[in-house]
Formats: sequence, C-alpha cells, structure tokens
Amino acid sequence: MLDGQVITVFFAASLMLGLAPGPDNLFVLTQSALQGRAAGLFVTAGLCTGLLVHTTAVAVGVAALIQSSQFAFTLLKFVGAGYLLYLAWQAFRASSVPAEAGAAPVLRPRRLYVRGIIMNVTNPKVSIFFLAFLPQFVDPGRGPVVAQIVQLGLLFIVATILVFGAVSMLAGTFGMWLSRSETARRILNWTAGVIFLGLAVRLATANR
Repeated sequence: MLDGQVITVFFAASLMLGLAPGPDNLFVLTQSALQGRAAGLFVTAGLCTGLLVHTTAVAVGVAALIQSSQFAFTLLKFVGAGYLLYLAWQAFRASSVPAEAGAAPVLRPRRLYVRGIIMNVTNPKVSIFFLAFLPQFVDPGRGPVVAQIVQLGLLFIVATILVFGAVSMLAGTFGMWLSRSETARRILNWTAGVIFLGLAVRLATANR
C-alpha cells in the first residue's frame, strides 16, 4: 500500500506533467477544437486506456524490453509516426464549410476512442517514461511492487483525466465558436494538420 505522502507528491507531479506541453495534450486540444468537447473527452478516454497498457507493460517488465531493444523501439515509433501523418493528411484535406448555427458536430465515439489508444500506445517514450518515473515512488517494504506500480499508474490516469478533461472543455468551447466561420475552420484544420505533422516528425526522430 502506498504511503499518503507519496500519493500526494506523486499526484501533484502527475498533474504538472499533464499540463506540460506534449503530444497527448496537443492531440486532445486539436481534436476538441475541431470536433467539440465530447470529441476531446472520447480521445482522452482512449489515451487513458493506452496508459493502462503502459502501466501493465512496466509492471510485467515489457517496457524494459522496449528500452533495451532498438528494433522494438524503432518499430513502435514509426507505426505511431505513420498514424500521425495519416491524421495530418486528413486534417489538411478536411472541409472548411462552416457548421450550421447550433448544430452539433457528427461524432464517432468509437473512432475517437481508438485514435486516443493508438496515439498513446504507439509512443514508446511513454513506456520508457513510466519505467523511469513510477519506480521512484515504489517502496518494496510497503508491499508487492507490482501492486504499487498499478496504483501509481491509476493515480496518473486520474490526473490525466482531470487535466485533459479541462483542456477538452476549454478547447471544445473555443472551437465550436470558431467553427461557424469558414476562414476560421480552415485555419483550425490546417493548424491541426501542422501539429500532427510536427508530432509525427518529433516521434520519428525520437531517441531512446
């Protein structure tokens, strides 16, 4: 069982990490701005599901394999970069026709959820980050290490939901207002495309 002070420090650190600019929160921001608050929340749910995968990977030692294997790291990062390039292509060719006043955007919850999972799981640096970050708060004297890592992973997910949920609400509200303008929507689409493209390059050129 985790110590109360450890929980407090870890949760505060997790909130700060969630606020720091990075691929995941930029992904949530662009999806929320383009498709509304609900879209951002579905993507957030997918990202958090991906975090469950990374937590499990660290707990069972798979993340250590990714860190030690250049092939595994390279394969995973290029799969993720390829998916981001696909999203950039979609954003660049998206329609700029403004939405009807008061009309809700057409959402595909499952697709948005899967996008979040793919975005998170195909970033090998998340597993390596968890491998380096979570064990620092583990005390073998307080019980099974695997159980403590799982608890820390769940706390990190709660912090992520709070931060990314706030990002979804703010960006979604702002994006819905802009979506009524054809020019603003074109700018939103191209901005999202540039962000996706930048994230793809960043991931493809990442080193362990």
